[in-house]
Amino acid sequence: MTPVERPSLREKFSYGFGDLASVLYFQTFMVYLTYFYTDVFGIAAAAAGTMLGVSRIMDAFFNPVAGMIADRTQTRWGKFRPYLVWFCVPLAVMGVLTFTVPHFSEHGKLIWAYVTYNGLMLFYAAINIPYTALMGVVSQDPNDRTFLASAKFVGAFAAGIIISATLLPMTKLLGGENIARGWQLSFVVVGLAAIAFFLITFFNTRERVVPQAGQKSSVFRDLADLVTNVPWLVLTATTLTFILFVGVRSSVTVHYFKYYISTQTITLPSYLPKIGGTQVWHMESLVSMFNTTGQMASLLGVILVPFFAKITGRKIAFVSLFLVAILSTFSFYFFRPDQLLLIFGVNLIGSITGGPMSALLWSMYADTADFGEWKRGRRATGLVFSASLFAQSWGWAVGAWIALTILQSDGYVANVEQLPGTLHGLVQLMSVIPAGIGILSLLLLFLYPLNESRMSQIAADLKIRRAAPSA
Repeated sequence: MTPVERPSLREKFSYGFGDLASVLYFQTFMVYLTYFYTDVFGIAAAAAGTMLGVSRIMDAFFNPVAGMIADRTQTRWGKFRPYLVWFCVPLAVMGVLTFTVPHFSEHGKLIWAYVTYNGLMLFYAAINIPYTALMGVVSQDPNDRTFLASAKFVGAFAAGIIISATLLPMTKLLGGENIARGWQLSFVVVGLAAIAFFLITFFNTRERVVPQAGQKSSVFRDLADLVTNVPWLVLTATTLTFILFVGVRSSVTVHYFKYYISTQTITLPSYLPKIGGTQVWHMESLVSMFNTTGQMASLLGVILVPFFAKITGRKIAFVSLFLVAILSTFSFYFFRPDQLLLIFGVNLIGSITGGPMSALLWSMYADTADFGEWKRGRRATGLVFSASLFAQSWGWAVGAWIALTILQSDGYVANVEQLPGTLHGLVQLMSVIPAGIGILSLLLLFLYPLNESRMSQIAADLKIRRAAPSA
């Protein structure tokens, strides 16, 4: 690409606002949704876990369809950008309905949860799949893509910080004694913010990479190309297990602090504003601090990873960082409830190394789209990213299902003192179980065949092919 064709710094940062919007919802799904359904909405843990797992079956059909529709969209704004405008408001409305607690029977509530949660995920996919695919057509340069992926995840972890620091306090502030009302009003605020952030991305980005002239394709051809794209298959399996690694643990984080750590009396330096001195810290404060500091560490990792990956290559960077994150997670098995300094400190190490891995994975997905075009002569960027997002959402849902099923089998009952066996299960779900899944994910990535030198050659070949018809 010539320098004129490459995206500006403003455009790269503006791209990140799309994930700032998306992750206001996704961070809630990852950390708070299981707690919301069991302890606020009022359905049993196993029923909530089954609902989340079964609901993701729809992704198997809708996500690839959404990607193929986006690939075939032709507007004056491009293929993918228009979806940011078309679906930002429906997403916000469905978010409010999902976090509304109706005055129904338990059966009626479960039906409401199925309908609203699936509606929310459909709209989320309809906007997030084109948004993520946009990264693959803003630039073809590998370094630009790593920067775009980093900007995307700077936005993601900024949203994670916002949700971690403010959601639980905001539900109490807006709802008072009516905590269900607080959740509903909080997502009115979240929805308005998300609309604004999606529009920033829409108005400040541009699509540059287009398929080769005369490309002939069909739904069946696109699907056949995808399932024979070996780098994409390896990366998708890695993503699925990586999200399982994250999802199992994050699904029980609030439960871990509420029932295992419990209320703590903590003495901090007196010069710290508001939190200094000896104070009683309740679950809401501990969880908010734990998740917020973790997200801040992840954000720092995402900012630093382009420089690290440029030196080592993305595959080596991923393996090195993931290994540290797995060890940090495993160590939670040995922590006692009163060892908060160790718990928070090790979480910071795991977050600063674990956070950048998502950015590395998504920049590599853009490479698999280039590889598919180079090998088959056809490009399906939206399908590549949509099927990958399916692996992400499926991994999270299965992770939540695993976590809640294990909790239920260990005798978990909401809002009562838990049995010793239940508490031991919580500790395992925060440590050894996700660490084992992480090792599997790490082993899968060793099969990934693309590296920086090979991608440079592929990019050069594609540039020649695309220029040939005009020449």
